[in-house]
Amino acid sequence: MRILAIDPAIRNTGFAVVEGDHKSHRPLVFDVISLPRTLPQSEALASVRTGLSHIIEKWEPDEVAVEGIIYVQSHRTAISMGAARAAALIAAGDHGLPVYEYAPRKIKQAVVGKGSADKQQVAFMVRAILGLDETPPHDAADALAIALAHLFASDPLKQSALPRARI
Repeated sequence: MRILAIDPAIRNTGFAVVEGDHKSHRPLVFDVISLPRTLPQSEALASVRTGLSHIIEKWEPDEVAVEGIIYVQSHRTAISMGAARAAALIAAGDHGLPVYEYAPRKIKQAVVGKGSADKQQVAFMVRAILGLDETPPHDAADALAIALAHLFASDPLKQSALPRARI
């Protein structure tokens, strides 16, 4: 199975394409779609959608996994994050791909073993699990963690701990 995992944000959307299953997996590509702050929000959202569409066309994933909405204290931040998430979902929908979402705490629990893990712990464990030579940037590491959580959720022994929620 080939998974496109997305950590959506307007300015720095992390993505990863990982191939495999819950036992054996390897990253094919991971990076961050970085956009300048000077770019208007509407253009940034279009760029996120277009960038993810190109990744889908190039890597032909079978499924998409995204991080669910997190609690934020600022309404403006929540709206911005929701818009970036919508751009990602539209890109997946344009290509007819099933999309699954995972709560941030469940992703951290699946990869680190602790739902309150910080970004450095997630990046370290992603590097260790995937045998990477370097620690990926945080947004790319988060996308890799989302991909791993999705693949781990396909393990029949762990499905109750990390249910797959198709959206």
